[in-house]
Amino acid sequence: FSDVPSMCRKLEDLSVDEFMLSGFDSGEEDDCEDEESTQQKGKMKKPAPQKTSVKKQGKASEHKDHLSALKSKDPEFYEFLQENDQKLLNFDDSDSLEDEEEDEEERMYHRLPSQLEVSHLEADDDNDEVETGKKDLKKPKEGTKVTEAMIENWRTGLRKEPTAKLIRDITQAFKAAVATTKGDSEELCRYTISDSAVFNSLILFCIKDMHAALNKMLKLKDPEKGQKKLILPSSSPRWQKNQIDIKMYIAGVVQLLSSLTQSTVVAAVLRHANQMVPYYLCLPKQCRHFLKVSTSLIKHWSTGEETVRVLAFLALNKICRNKQDIYLNPVLRQMYIAYVKNCKFTSPNTLPMINFMQRTLAEMYSLDTQVSYQHAFIYIRQLAIHLRNAMNLKKKETYQSVYNWQYMHCLYLWCRVLSTIYPSEVLEPLIYPLCQVIIGCIKLVPISRYYPLRLHCVRAIILLSANTKTYVPALPFLLEILQQEDFNKKPGRMSIKPINFAVILKLSKTNLQEKAYKDGLVEQLYDLILEYFHTQACSIGFPELALPTIVQLKAFLKECKVANYCKQMRQLLEKIQENCSYITGRRQKAAFGVGDVTAVAAWEKQVAEEGTPLTKYYSQWKKLREKEIQLEISGKERVNMPKPHPRLPLDPNNPNHTFQRKLDLDRSFIFFHWKCHYNAMAECWRLGSGRLAEEAARLVLQEEYYSAQGCVPGFDPLSPHAQI
Repeated sequence: FSDVPSMCRKLEDLSVDEFMLSGFDSGEEDDCEDEESTQQKGKMKKPAPQKTSVKKQGKASEHKDHLSALKSKDPEFYEFLQENDQKLLNFDDSDSLEDEEEDEEERMYHRLPSQLEVSHLEADDDNDEVETGKKDLKKPKEGTKVTEAMIENWRTGLRKEPTAKLIRDITQAFKAAVATTKGDSEELCRYTISDSAVFNSLILFCIKDMHAALNKMLKLKDPEKGQKKLILPSSSPRWQKNQIDIKMYIAGVVQLLSSLTQSTVVAAVLRHANQMVPYYLCLPKQCRHFLKVSTSLIKHWSTGEETVRVLAFLALNKICRNKQDIYLNPVLRQMYIAYVKNCKFTSPNTLPMINFMQRTLAEMYSLDTQVSYQHAFIYIRQLAIHLRNAMNLKKKETYQSVYNWQYMHCLYLWCRVLSTIYPSEVLEPLIYPLCQVIIGCIKLVPISRYYPLRLHCVRAIILLSANTKTYVPALPFLLEILQQEDFNKKPGRMSIKPINFAVILKLSKTNLQEKAYKDGLVEQLYDLILEYFHTQACSIGFPELALPTIVQLKAFLKECKVANYCKQMRQLLEKIQENCSYITGRRQKAAFGVGDVTAVAAWEKQVAEEGTPLTKYYSQWKKLREKEIQLEISGKERVNMPKPHPRLPLDPNNPNHTFQRKLDLDRSFIFFHWKCHYNAMAECWRLGSGRLAEEAARLVLQEEYYSAQGCVPGFDPLSPHAQI
């Protein structure tokens, strides 16, 4: 209130005109307005409205006025500025004002501090957590050590009455055992496994007893005989209560499978996993990990040993049968990719595994024909695109994209799939395009070096034709070989080891000069022609079907001068003619016409049940041929040659080393001639007949006896250079 008298005195000093000019706003009203403005600022928490700086605006306008005054005060300097610095004369104060206003706005707005203040309580809590974390890192909690006595107590408890607490303890111990296989020492577990004997006992105990104990705890009934549908554990009222422990256990089984390498152990764990399939079906996430390519089932199915592959396939089949809508499509895709990856190379050792994958994958495709059609259409179309590119571009690279083992095994796989699923209205339209792809593959490079590939393609056609009851003309591709190849030409090289046509696609130039090439080619032609006619042996049109082959075989027998080749083809011709005579005789007794399809089908069925001369011969021949093929696949040679002995070491007591080296040369020369003689006798034994074969067999056995004794026959065994 001290300011009030001064304000009054000021008002008293003013005149009426001065009072009217000064306005009606008093200092008190200004104070009220200031208080209201501050309250609004506190409520809204927004900056005050912008105030322009009159002082700065005056300075800018004054500077502009000075520049304009130069025109009258110093016209020469003003003209100089117009010519050289036009920007200075056209000065605009709006830009500077905008910049200044923006700076003022930035100052007036509230800015967040770089660090937020924390209350004392929160700071104390954070410090406590950091300290406890450091203590935990320094002193990790040690789990209970598993012993043999604990495992025995668990086993006794499971056999008496499995409880949820007991299952939880065993699951935690199993988790700790699996963690040791992964190397996760930092993973916190209630138990620790430090002894390998304890680890083996625990894993063996879980594999043997856990499945039965879980079924007993959940009170699941055993499936009846012949019941295909699985009883899922999720149907038990105790499932929700024990789901977490079961989930942990079956996840541990998957991790254990991914870390094992020994085939016997993998097979044991896979047997247990096969029992646990109903539990995997109730837990989708664990089931997906179980099916994953890189870790578990599909990997073991495609790369494991025989027992492991079978167990993995059984688990895959069981999962896909019971959850087709969820798992069948991705599993088939992953299995096909794994099949293609693992059939890149074919050898006598890998061929049985590839055949196993073909048969099992065909069985998987038979679960759902709709899904199988989608896969077959896509992949057969892909094979056709590769073939089309090779036919159009005609380059070595494009030929190699077709003439390889992966392509051939894929063709054979789809022939087997269509043969297995037949009859099926869904997949039957794919028979024709698949046959066209196979025939196009044969015609791509029709030269003698690719005869093995042609034979593989014909074998796939025969498989498809026999099982789908579809006529596919495969004989012309076999009879063409008889016409093109000169079997009378003497071979340029002799060879004992036969060529295994089952594991090759292409012959080298050296192979084409060997006698084993023509021998093997005649055998393959004999096998395939006989196998094809066996598929048509009960057909009512067999005589007309066999007529071109009979004509071709008779022409071959007239031209060929090799007794062994003529013997095989003459035998084949006789069997074909015998079957023609049998079918012709049965047809003459028939009382129906050719147009009566139902009567023809009934007649062929009756003939097939009774059998024909060709089918009876084929059944006997097949048994013998399978034994020979098994020997060829196993890689065993028909005659095992002894290996030559290395050079004799130099005698330090004998100064005449030249004489000793001469003995070595003589010894090598003698061994070379003896080996050639041995090869010739072995070849006579294999191909000859009568007294010649008997004499060759006696000589070969004699040579083998002497070689087993360590000496060259016909020389003194006591001689130092006669030892082999």
